[in-house]
Amino acid sequence: MDSGAIRRRLGAGLAVLTASVLLAVAAPGSAQAAPSSCTGRQVRMLPFSTGSVFVYKNGGRVCAVTIQKHPGTKRVVSVGVQARGHVAVRKSRKHTRSSPPVEVYAGHRCVRVSGSVGGGRYTSGWILC
Repeated sequence: MDSGAIRRRLGAGLAVLTASVLLAVAAPGSAQAAPSSCTGRQVRMLPFSTGSVFVYKNGGRVCAVTIQKHPGTKRVVSVGVQARGHVAVRKSRKHTRSSPPVEVYAGHRCVRVSGSVGGGRYTSGWILC
């Protein structure tokens, strides 16, 4: 291999290393960010004593997920979303970080969101009207 090829490979490796360091430095600020399983833009973060419910909207669809305030301990984590005039959809699991995401079609209806982690819980009024 000639020295030009070696320099190109080293340069590419250095670029990858630099990008990974920059992502690692940026990551601590996103520790409370919701998992990427919800698509759309984040429209609400509803904090409560043991966690937060993150609400996303993508067109007429609303997605929510609950994240523990102090991840690491397995607790029952749940989330629920109800479009006005429809039945609430709820999911829960025993997990160290988050609930499974819940997505419903709300159109232009108001929604009610709930979430819980261990003994702490949150229930919103009608939002996103």
